[in-house]
Amino acid sequence: MASSHPRVLAIVLAGGEGKRLMPLTAQRAKPAVPFGGIYRLVDFALSNIINSHYLHVIVLTQYKSHSLDRHISKTWRMSSLLGNYVSSVPAQQRVGKHWYLGSADAIYQCLNIIDDERPDIVVVVGADHVYRMDFSQMVEAHVESGARATVAAIRQPIAMADQFGVIDIDPSDPTRIREFLEKPVNPVGLPDSPTEVLASMGNYVFDTDALVEAVTKDASDPDSRHDMGGDIIPAFVADGTAGVYDFIRNDVPGSTDRDRDYWRDVGTIDAYFDANKDLIAVQPVFNLYNSDWPLLTGYTGLPPAKFVHAGPGRLGHAADSIVSPGVLVSGATVAGSILSPGVHLHSWATVTDSVVMDDVQVHRHAQVHRAILDKFVVVDERARIGVDHEEDRARGFTVTPSGITVVPKGTHVA
Repeated sequence: MASSHPRVLAIVLAGGEGKRLMPLTAQRAKPAVPFGGIYRLVDFALSNIINSHYLHVIVLTQYKSHSLDRHISKTWRMSSLLGNYVSSVPAQQRVGKHWYLGSADAIYQCLNIIDDERPDIVVVVGADHVYRMDFSQMVEAHVESGARATVAAIRQPIAMADQFGVIDIDPSDPTRIREFLEKPVNPVGLPDSPTEVLASMGNYVFDTDALVEAVTKDASDPDSRHDMGGDIIPAFVADGTAGVYDFIRNDVPGSTDRDRDYWRDVGTIDAYFDANKDLIAVQPVFNLYNSDWPLLTGYTGLPPAKFVHAGPGRLGHAADSIVSPGVLVSGATVAGSILSPGVHLHSWATVTDSVVMDDVQVHRHAQVHRAILDKFVVVDERARIGVDHEEDRARGFTVTPSGITVVPKGTHVA
C-alpha cells in the first residue's frame, strides 16, 4: 500500500430507513431529511469527504431513495474530465434475490465497484450525522498505526455509555481497540479522562484487502447481522488488528473551541430538533459560517429573503433564527426558528422555537410553537400547532415526550 498518498475510495452508507424519525421519513430516506434550512443530512458527510480532498465517492442507497438520489444527482457534480465523481448506487441484487441485509452486506454487494476503482484505502461513513471532520487526518493516522481497520470515536460522559457502542482501548497502546462493548452499563473510563468513554461515530477506515476479506467472510455467516459496527469491527478487534481514532485529535480548519468536536446523531425527533436549535445561538454550538470548511449544498436561483410591513402591531421580523433564501416574512413574528427556502409567513402569524421546511405557508394569526412542519404544509388562518398537544394528537400529529409536534409533509392544518 502506498503510504504517502494512498488512493482512497469513500463509501457513504445512506440506505437507512430512519424509523425513529417518522413521520419525517415516511416519504424519504433518513439521509435525505432536510436540516438547517438549506441542507440535507447527507450533505454533512459528503462535505466532509470532499473537503478532505477525497473525490471518488459512492453513496449506497436503498430505502425510499428517490429524493436522495435526485438531490445527489442535481447537487453533487464534479469534474468528469478529472475523473472525480459522487455516484449514487441503489441496491441491485447483484449477489442474490435480496436487498441489502445490513451495512456490511451493502458493501459486499458492491465489491465490483471496489474492484473497478482499486483503492489502497476505503473510507466508510454514515450519512445521517451532523459534524465536521477531516478524514485525511484519520487516514494518515490509520496508515501510521499499521491497523487494518480504524474506528472514529468521540468522547462521551461515562454516564451516557449505555447509549453507545463503546470502545475499550488497550492501556499500553491507546490507538488499539481491546474490546468493543455494546451499550455497557459500567465501563472503565479513559486513562487520561476517567469520567469519559470513547463512543463509535460510525465512521471507519480500512485497508482495502482487509475490508474485502471481512465482508466476504461475513456474507457466508448465517448468524451474522451483516452490520459494520456489530459484526465487521468486532471481527477485526478479535484479530487484534482494529485501531481507534480519537475525534478530539481532528483539527478542522476554521473550527472553534466551542464546535471543534461537535457530533450529533440525529436519529430521533428530539435529537433532530435539538441539533437544529444548536445552529441559531449568538455563539452557535455548531457554526454553519466556517468558510474554511464549507458545508456544501445545492440551492441556487432563489431570491433573497424578504421582510415586509413595519406598521403598528404588524412588524415582519425574525430574531435568533435562520432565514433561508426565498423566505417571505410578511408582517409575521419569528423567534428561535429555522425557516427553509420558500416559506411564506403572513401577517400576525407567530412562529416560535420551530423548524419549518420548504414551501410551507402559515396564514394570518396562525400560531406555530415548538413544532416541525415538513414540506408543503399549509396552516390556515388562526390555526394553532404546538399550543394544545391534545388538539395536535386529535388531528393525528406526532407529539414527542418533550412536547415537539411534527406535522407530516403536505398536510393542510385547519
